[in-house]
This record gives sequence, C-alpha cells and structure tokens, in this order.
Amino acid sequence: MSLISSLIPAFASAPAERSSAPVAPAASAPTVVPRHEITETPEAYGLAVELPGVAKEGLEIGVDHEQIRVLGRRAWRKPEAWHALHRESREAAFELVLAHGRAIDADKVHAELRDGVLRVSLPKAEALKPRKISVA
Repeated sequence: MSLISSLIPAFASAPAERSSAPVAPAASAPTVVPRHEITETPEAYGLAVELPGVAKEGLEIGVDHEQIRVLGRRAWRKPEAWHALHRESREAAFELVLAHGRAIDADKVHAELRDGVLRVSLPKAEALKPRKISVA
C-alpha cells in the first residue's frame, strides 16, 4: 500500500474538534465546505481550494500535528444602484478540515491565494510541529 493510499481515507475523514479561531463562523450561520483537490508528488502533497470572492484578510490557514484547517468568510458587497435578478453566490462562512496523519512537515508548508484559488504545498515529513501559515 502506498503512502497516498493510506492518506486518502485520512484526508477524507470527518472534521475533528473545532478550535476557537478568530474567523470561525458564527454558531447560527451555515458553514460551507469549499471544493478542493488533493494531489501528490514524490516530495509533497498539494491542496487546491476554490475560494472565489475571498480576500486574504478573510482567510485563516493552520496546520497542527494531525490537521490542515482552512477557515474564513466570503464577503459580498452589492454595488450601488444594482438590482440582482438572479444570484447563485452568497456571503458565507467556510471551513475545510482535513486530517493528514502526521505525514507533512508543518515548518515548510507554503500557501498562496491567486485568482480565487488557494494553493497549499504540504511537503512530506516524519515529524510535525504546530504552525500558522501566512498567505502569500
């Protein structure tokens, strides 16, 4: 069994306990799980998360000993003198929590938000240390 085969169930597992994060969604607000994709190379895992309309200021990414967590809120401002006839997007809180099973090196994680897609590089490693990740 390859390492990625053993990780897929971990990445797809249910979210663990929620922590108190500054941008955590309100208890009464619905939380959206953003669309995401996980890839693998020999050196690292890749995580691409679709976050259209999300600014870096509305985004928090964290990696700890067993989870990757992406939290935030998509804000929307109605332009003046504008009347929507139909709208499919909405302002919403989002949260994505993936278990990684201690397979990545938290000190070398890199994240970048560009064109509504958050790309996170998760280098493979033996040991992990908790770390907050800044978005480039």
